[in-house]
Amino acid sequence: MLTTRFVNGSPNWLDVGTADIEGAIAFYGGLFGWQFQSAGPDAGGYGFFQVDGKTVAGAMQITAEQGPPSWNVYFRTTDAEATAKAVEHAKGTVLMPPMDVMGEGHVAMFADQAGVTFGVWQPGRTEGLGMAGDPGSLCWVELCTPDIAAAAAFYDSVFGWNTSAAEFPGGTYTCVNPAGTEEEGMFGGLVPLADDPVEARTGAYWLPYIEVPDTDAVVAKAEELGGTVRMPATDMEGVGRITKLADPYGARLAVIKSAPQQS
Repeated sequence: MLTTRFVNGSPNWLDVGTADIEGAIAFYGGLFGWQFQSAGPDAGGYGFFQVDGKTVAGAMQITAEQGPPSWNVYFRTTDAEATAKAVEHAKGTVLMPPMDVMGEGHVAMFADQAGVTFGVWQPGRTEGLGMAGDPGSLCWVELCTPDIAAAAAFYDSVFGWNTSAAEFPGGTYTCVNPAGTEEEGMFGGLVPLADDPVEARTGAYWLPYIEVPDTDAVVAKAEELGGTVRMPATDMEGVGRITKLADPYGARLAVIKSAPQQS
């Protein structure tokens, strides 16, 4: 389960690049109750979505030249420069070399061997998100990829991830957790792109999951606010009730009301 006790290789930041920052603020405020706080005049318009004063995501306006609106997942590293070298060694691409962010930490952006964009955050004054795993915050990430084995090998080389198989009705799900952690450290999974009818037409990418108290209420609110329901609310036995959405500008995300943990 994802928490703010971040360890190397686990997600510790999340942000959305959008074509309309004011529209995105209105959409996610209405959808999750998020409040927006600017990072200040030197931050180039970057700001933070917050719940009860705790940061749950970042947000920035982007141009068409910078790419389509999307959610971006970042993983913790203690050395962004070393991670960049590991990415190149594993046949990935450095899209943005490591750079200091006003002393708060170092950020870098990469693409994996299949071209999927992801980032890293090397903590400085800011360790990462202020909330994770609770309603209204990031609780899981999922890589939709054309080749599970190749993706697992890439991220193991870069971050030292462990993978394990979880059986469910209709197939097997590949779970990931950081090196040195057991089941409690699981934070995401790898999904074959061709096997997912919702994603097969869209290409590989990282999909963030936001924990919510009521999946169906979020679906209704998303439609009311101009979002798109990409997958209807669906129950996954032992996992929870899930839906996949896109905001009005095309950025994709999922929400889940997690099933109660078995004791």
